[in-house]
Amino acid sequence: MTHILLTNDDGIQGVGLRTLAEAMRGLGTISIVAPSREQSGAAQSLTLRQPIVCHEVGEREWAIDGTPADCVIVALHRLLPEPPDIVVSGINYGANLGENAYYSGTVGAAREAALHHIPAVAMSLCSKKSGLDFGPSARVARATAELVLTQGLPDQVLLNVNVPEPWTGGVRFTRQSKKITRNQLSEGKDPRGRMYFWLFEQKITSDVAPDSDYAAIFAGDVSVTPLHLDPTDDDAIQSLKSWAERIGKRDVVKR
Repeated sequence: MTHILLTNDDGIQGVGLRTLAEAMRGLGTISIVAPSREQSGAAQSLTLRQPIVCHEVGEREWAIDGTPADCVIVALHRLLPEPPDIVVSGINYGANLGENAYYSGTVGAAREAALHHIPAVAMSLCSKKSGLDFGPSARVARATAELVLTQGLPDQVLLNVNVPEPWTGGVRFTRQSKKITRNQLSEGKDPRGRMYFWLFEQKITSDVAPDSDYAAIFAGDVSVTPLHLDPTDDDAIQSLKSWAERIGKRDVVKR
């Protein structure tokens, strides 16, 4: 029997997760292991300085006081009787495009699954409006999961899937774009005079590569970006390897 593990970074009661679970019915046995509260921006971080508390909240459902990556680790090593056939993370409330994939807890959970050699999909709906319909994204997730289960994925490759709002019906396989947002800080002081900052992003719409995830979303198409866990730059190894001898011959500073 096919076994599907669902998780997210918006919390176990997230509408996107619940819509995803409903869409996956009939495809296999579903287990849900998700954070007990929102963990947006957690990336692939781990909880190391406090215990990871686990709450059983329903049949084959657990809420974890930890990050999305914690959820996958706890599920694989303690909660599930066997490894799942696929991990689907989401559906995230908001886009995970370009370099924001590095910050995303949704993608971080999928990346943790891929690290354990389990096929994984990160699902996001590219809007922050209230009252969103996650149905189209859930149907994309179902179709993607069916293909992954029947066709497979290369080892340690995950799919980062972003669905536009509204969606015109097109689908593109894309490259992860370069960062087209600029980090900004809004500064203020609290009643005690302490300085604080709010982090937000400013969009930059120029220089969007036509084969990128952003280009697909701007055109109203679903973006599917295969991400590999190995970030090594082979060209840089070849161009920089002559440095090795020079680095090794540096004089050791004597104390």
